[in-house]
Amino acid sequence: MACEVLEMIAEELDMGARDIVSSFIQDKKSNSCIRVNHYPPCPDLQALTGRTLIGFGEHTDPQLISVLRSNNASGLQICNIDGSWLSVPSDHTTFFFNVGDSLQVITNGRFRSVKHKVLADSFKSRLSMIYFGGLPLSEKITPLSSVMEEGEESLYKEFTWPEYKKSTYKTREISHFFLIELLFLFYIF
Repeated sequence: MACEVLEMIAEELDMGARDIVSSFIQDKKSNSCIRVNHYPPCPDLQALTGRTLIGFGEHTDPQLISVLRSNNASGLQICNIDGSWLSVPSDHTTFFFNVGDSLQVITNGRFRSVKHKVLADSFKSRLSMIYFGGLPLSEKITPLSSVMEEGEESLYKEFTWPEYKKSTYKTREISHFFLIELLFLFYIF
């Protein structure tokens, strides 16, 4: 599914070869993975703090594309262009696709990565499975020449996946995000 969606994106952007973007995640050396997240209900902790609990802090996915499927528990929210948060209706029969930071770069900003977060529910457990379609570790991440119009400047400096991860782990947002995740895991166990 991820390849098909990436091929439709390439076709829409008139990139020439339809599989130019999907070939990144089809590469045997791609850094793709699957992650399963479990958010147990937290009625006592939520009652104690009196506020909504963050199950997974706000972030964008660094890969090309993410494919998400979850049970019928709510919690996923996406950030609107005005900064407000919109709840994504839960539907265990639907796959949700998020544009990642790498796709934003290789399309020179024509597709934007989606900031999102997950709220923990007080009474219902949430289970989600996410496929992260990543590029090979050695791949240079830069806007594709087939996307760029004549005379157009790149909005991004070229980088590799390890360089990206190293720089993002230094930021406060990512550090805060991992701290929240660790505290949440501590509460579970």
